[in-house]
Amino acid sequence: MTKATVGEALVAELKARGVNCVFGIPGVHTVELYRGLAASGIRHVTPRHEQGAGFMADGYARTSGRPGVAFVITGPGLTNTLTPMAQARAESVPMLVVSGVNASSTLGKGHGHLHELPDQHALAKTVALVSEHVARPEELSTALDRAFAPFSSGRPGPAHIQIPLDVAGNGAEASPIVEDTATPALDPALITEAAARLSAARQVVILTGGGAKTAGADLQALAERLDAPVVQTVNARGLMHGHPLTVPASPSLQAVRDLIEGADCVLALGTELGPTDYDMYATGTAAAMKGLIRVDICPEQLDRHEAALAIQGRVDEAISALLSALPGTPTQSQGAARAEHARAAAFEEIGPDYRAQVEVLNAMRNAVPNALMIGDSTQPIYAGNLYYDHDRAGGWFNAATGYGALGYGIPAAIGGALAAPDAPVVCIAGDGGAQFSLPEIMAAVDENLSVTFMIWNNRGYGEIATSMEAVNVPVVGCDPTPPDFAATAQSFGIPYTRVPMEPQAVAAALREARRRNAPSILEIDITGPAPDQE
Repeated sequence: MTKATVGEALVAELKARGVNCVFGIPGVHTVELYRGLAASGIRHVTPRHEQGAGFMADGYARTSGRPGVAFVITGPGLTNTLTPMAQARAESVPMLVVSGVNASSTLGKGHGHLHELPDQHALAKTVALVSEHVARPEELSTALDRAFAPFSSGRPGPAHIQIPLDVAGNGAEASPIVEDTATPALDPALITEAAARLSAARQVVILTGGGAKTAGADLQALAERLDAPVVQTVNARGLMHGHPLTVPASPSLQAVRDLIEGADCVLALGTELGPTDYDMYATGTAAAMKGLIRVDICPEQLDRHEAALAIQGRVDEAISALLSALPGTPTQSQGAARAEHARAAAFEEIGPDYRAQVEVLNAMRNAVPNALMIGDSTQPIYAGNLYYDHDRAGGWFNAATGYGALGYGIPAAIGGALAAPDAPVVCIAGDGGAQFSLPEIMAAVDENLSVTFMIWNNRGYGEIATSMEAVNVPVVGCDPTPPDFAATAQSFGIPYTRVPMEPQAVAAALREARRRNAPSILEIDITGPAPDQE
């Protein structure tokens, strides 16, 4: 019986670890990685650029909760994927990038081989949590064990494995998979102390980040037990939709800062307290947090901010433990009234332009309930990140926080659609950002994905132009001419609709797009009334 090659063994082990979709562009340096793919049952999706492969893997991972996997070639394939890897690291997204690398005997020699880098492995290490070099066939399984470990036992992020050209086609022995799924056990004494502090407090506020998005009903029960408003960062939106205690607004807003500073005990669940959420206006300060209790799976995160009490562990497990330790009677602290006041003040604070954009987002949500709304850095996304109450936990995410990579929305929405084929998927991108990754829409066409690509067309980088004007800098470079999106849609062979920035018109267009059950482009032209549709 012929021994499997390293490439075939790689595919078999990925399948055994639950991988059912891979994003990649085949090249001469990854041919051997593809040898076993066709027969494996793993779906292969071909983006139009390796950056698209990484962002698709990101959207797939955020939606499914499983690692997104990308296959990329040596050199430019890997460097093109570094931006998505950096975004994944900033947002704690599980991603595995498998790349080729030049033949072992050539590495570090500088002879000028095709796709050669001075030290590809070292470059990948700058953004990957784990980067493994498979020097011999027998090292493959161990490398995969190490790469997958952060996905299940700690704060996830991007991992990387590189396989030299002369190794990928060699024979490999199958090895048993070693899964490290152990998460840090909660310290019962710390849970008891946290429960005591929370019980003694009279005005608790809960802060939630992406680490809390799977907490679901238990988070609501904890908030009700404590009568505590729940502030959601961008990656926690969709938790407690419409609940009287919900505060779906940025903790950078003064109204939300006032709410936090008025608390006598702050419980922070799965949030890194980073400036793109807590100080997006770059004031150099965040809200003061009295009696701060932090829960996070990552010990390094817990060390980065001083807290009265720091608990390492999974947020959902900590919430369950706190519910068991807390008394059954809620603290009477007028939590709903405090939350309502913060919501009203925050909505007023964002100003009339952003309020109008949030009304469009609300109409979109109501038109396609329980949708994935996946965005790029564009005005309605900025508005929604400041204030928007989504109706699906984990269903609102974008690249306007953390690393902030432009061009994210279109490929990430494709990844999300592949992970949740029954969910409505809406991509929200500006005309400027869309031009970073517009060709990726053809991957949605290839895969027959029902994604509505909503292009917010202000004919340039409107948000940047506004920022330049605000500090009296002459506006330069903010007016790249957008393509004709109707003609673009026609060239892609997909439906196109253009409507004004009017909530009900956008909602009707979204409902019609959902009825078609196919990829389509919806252009929101905010510069004037829409022309007659042909």
